[in-house]
Amino acid sequence: MFERPTSGERAVLVHINFPDGAGQEDLQEFTELVGSAGATSVATVTGTRHTPDSRLFIGQGKADEVLAAVEEHDADLVIFNHPLSPTQERNLERLLSCRVVARTGLILDIFAQRARTFEGKLQVELAQLRHLSTRLVRGWTHLERQKGGIGLRGPGETQLESDRRMLNARIKVINARLDKVERQRHQGRRARERADVPSVSLVGYTNAGKSTLFNTLTGAQAYVADQLFATLDPTLRRVDVTGVGPLVLADTVGFIRHLPHDLVAAFRATLEETRTAELLLHVVDAHDPERHAHMEQVNEVLHEIGAEEVPQIRVYNKIDLCDTEPHIEYLEDGQVDRVWVSAITGAGLDLLAEALKTHFHGAQVHGWLHIGPDGGRTRSSLYDIGEVMSEHVDEQGSWWLEICMAQRNIDKIIREAAGECDFLTAESVDFLAGTAQAS
Repeated sequence: MFERPTSGERAVLVHINFPDGAGQEDLQEFTELVGSAGATSVATVTGTRHTPDSRLFIGQGKADEVLAAVEEHDADLVIFNHPLSPTQERNLERLLSCRVVARTGLILDIFAQRARTFEGKLQVELAQLRHLSTRLVRGWTHLERQKGGIGLRGPGETQLESDRRMLNARIKVINARLDKVERQRHQGRRARERADVPSVSLVGYTNAGKSTLFNTLTGAQAYVADQLFATLDPTLRRVDVTGVGPLVLADTVGFIRHLPHDLVAAFRATLEETRTAELLLHVVDAHDPERHAHMEQVNEVLHEIGAEEVPQIRVYNKIDLCDTEPHIEYLEDGQVDRVWVSAITGAGLDLLAEALKTHFHGAQVHGWLHIGPDGGRTRSSLYDIGEVMSEHVDEQGSWWLEICMAQRNIDKIIREAAGECDFLTAESVDFLAGTAQAS
């Protein structure tokens, strides 16, 4: 067995097309993933197969072609744009005499580079350990297993069994720590629910411009780069939207085609922010010709984490690259379907604010809020958010404020006023006025 190098960035890429579509991946996306990981592509080997080979995945002839490319370019590793079984990885490494990395391992490496927060590092380590637990045999081929015969019997536990036991122990520790972090997140969500602050989560395919849009809307300084998985750790910020009030905006990890199940499981706690959000802003790269396929991939992941029922507004970003004017598209029932914006230039962001207002205030109620003489603070807050259409003071010194707001916001005002005000619809006020005039 060869000595596996621990470093190296010169990579030969292997991409196989399957006519039936099973396991089909995108070559351009694969190349971007390799670049995001920091590797240098020195050659790309492509081919077509009906089904993967059980021993080498690509067959003996194509494997010899990959070996020739490795020797010609002095490559350090071979990266496959497909998931490989532990046996296939081991057989390929023996044949090619260099490291072999599957698509899952490549994505895990990118995630390990991007993780910055304590929670993010724990989630990446958990995904790595779960992936590594099925591939321990690759790292210990130089060690002997237990043997039979006089003088050859081992101490009772093989190195593989010892490593597997340590891995399982570490996985338990990480799960316990992530459970503690999740409880803290749950407490934060409960506090927001008590304050009746809606949460909006940005979701979308990786590199669609979510973090740029997030920074533009919130004034945050989240990391932005033109690369896949530039953002890994979730970021939450409070933002005040005109006509809506305070919102909690969450920037989450971008999705990708055939996201490994280990990653989905490891990041389930983080993606809980998406599942519990009241609205998803599905950010789409309007300039990407593959945007429809990417939208389907995002919806598949949302279904996997149980967020398929959360309402969505699709935000088509990067319209500055495709010469499209900002505009809003509505469904037949009047709900917002799509908003076309540019997070870089700021074009259409006023329309996005209008879309948020339409969503959260879709069922607006027009009427009069009756505030007693002691309710000056409530009256002042209504003027601060600009919801007062007109005002009248009666003989008792009480205020009658004409407003047009969502019912949920009206209920919140009455609840916070603690009996100092009540609400009458416009029809009720007209009825009372007519009754008083008749009497």
